[in-house]
Amino acid sequence: MANKKAKGKGPGSNVIALNKKARFEYHIEETFEAGLVLAGWEVKSLRAGKAQLTDTYILVKNGEAWLLGSHILPLNTASTHEVADPTRTRKLLLHRKEIARIFSRTQDKGHTCVPLKLYWKGNRVKCELALVTGKKLHDKRATEKDRDWQRQKGRIMREQNRG
Repeated sequence: MANKKAKGKGPGSNVIALNKKARFEYHIEETFEAGLVLAGWEVKSLRAGKAQLTDTYILVKNGEAWLLGSHILPLNTASTHEVADPTRTRKLLLHRKEIARIFSRTQDKGHTCVPLKLYWKGNRVKCELALVTGKKLHDKRATEKDRDWQRQKGRIMREQNRG
């Protein structure tokens, strides 16, 4: 059991950044794993956990996938000789068939592609992408209600186990 990887964003976890808002705002239909083309200072910043994925989306252009709107804060010590742009557009590494699938699905009305999380896989940074559709207001309420019920259920179970 000591070899199990930790889930979530904590010490010893392989997750760098989560896009929690995406799971609340969208219905996730299909997920992909993509590599990222990064500069050296970006990798150092990611090791320090200085990344955000809020308001980030994927753009497919000329047969290539790009990550737009992600924010990687440069470290003061890492990029002294280079001008670091924290919100630059980063290229995603996907197979041609995956790019074609994402492109065709995002052309449909109501579909888009968003990143769900950045994480380490070995010594490489990976990005989990998802093809999504937007939720209606009543869907968001149902999601919130389910989350509250799961929280209450956990409290009840803990109380039962104690006494």
